[in-house]
Amino acid sequence: MTASPDALPPVDDFEAIRPYNDDEVVDTLARLVRNDEFIDTITRYRLPKLARVAPRVARALARHGLRRAVRNIHTVSDFQNHISHYMARMIQNTTNTFSVEGLEHLDQQKAYLFIGNHRDIALDPAFVNYALYHSGRSTVRIAIGDNLLQKPYVTDLMRLNKSFIVPRSARGKRAMLAAYQQLSNYIRHSIVDDNHPIWLAQREGRAKNGVDRTDSAIIKMLGMARRMKDKDASVNDTIAELRIVPVSISYEFDPCDQQKARELKARHDGTAYEKIAYEDILSIAAGITGHKGRVRLVFGTPLTGDQDNYDSAAQEIDRQVLNNYTLFPSHYLALEATGHAPELVDVNNITPADRQAFNKRLEQVPEDLRPWWLCQYANPVLNRAGRDPL
Repeated sequence: MTASPDALPPVDDFEAIRPYNDDEVVDTLARLVRNDEFIDTITRYRLPKLARVAPRVARALARHGLRRAVRNIHTVSDFQNHISHYMARMIQNTTNTFSVEGLEHLDQQKAYLFIGNHRDIALDPAFVNYALYHSGRSTVRIAIGDNLLQKPYVTDLMRLNKSFIVPRSARGKRAMLAAYQQLSNYIRHSIVDDNHPIWLAQREGRAKNGVDRTDSAIIKMLGMARRMKDKDASVNDTIAELRIVPVSISYEFDPCDQQKARELKARHDGTAYEKIAYEDILSIAAGITGHKGRVRLVFGTPLTGDQDNYDSAAQEIDRQVLNNYTLFPSHYLALEATGHAPELVDVNNITPADRQAFNKRLEQVPEDLRPWWLCQYANPVLNRAGRDPL
């Protein structure tokens, strides 16, 4: 019997959303080497001058270099080992410090569902992975929205790096329900059956205004899989088996802060904000290459299953994320610049160099965007104090 053309895949069929397996790595890398658009992207970043004056030569050199770079990569682990060298170089070149806390309190033999605040499309989970990798733990499977997969080569790169696809483009209630049931099943399957960790953002999209809040609908989605197997399962049991660990990542400076400010202003003014072509991909590149100052990553403690509803689970994630968030001088200086809540501005640990670096960055922001730029940095201070955001 032939299936209906609009039939939905079974919710336990993960073929379309899962990361690539080891036996798919070599073919995927060969496809990337052949992809002219991917090669041109490499030349723009690695050989910008040559790409302008002699694009064919630049493309040939980039393709040859890529072919050499991937010739000994045969597994996902090989690929991530290769990436770790670039990650180390990025940390050295674009951060002042990168520190990690809390990981030592987590059982190395258990898989956790890491739910983190979301500031950067690619770097939030990349820093989590880097910390896990250097502690000898398994790296995470990363939830990534299908809206980011606008190019075949981006899809290949993400799925090679253990990303699985979150459906945001499904249309119709039936399709959306099936897609989220499938997603919930995959996440539960990873944690419970594969004992493989997951990284998931606490909300859809980056917190562009600096306000970190967990969407309780995401926590409810996570419970779908357990409820499908046992309709009488309690929220406590559902939460406990997923071993949810809140994660806080804090950046002293956000390489995408001006782009976020433009979007915030447009929305405030009632102007439709339209992304430029491949803006998300450009944001990924800007996040990787831009200066970040100090970066701190803190792993919280697993939710115990004492929550009797999904809202209370979301509130516990928020509590840990906010308590473990690092307030850098940039946050206090931004709040000071707004003139709001001067009693919350702690200048004790702010050096003249901190103030100089902040002012230099602020001077680069167009005047009309400054209120929206400042609120991104000021709001975490207000969040911590339980005040309303700007």
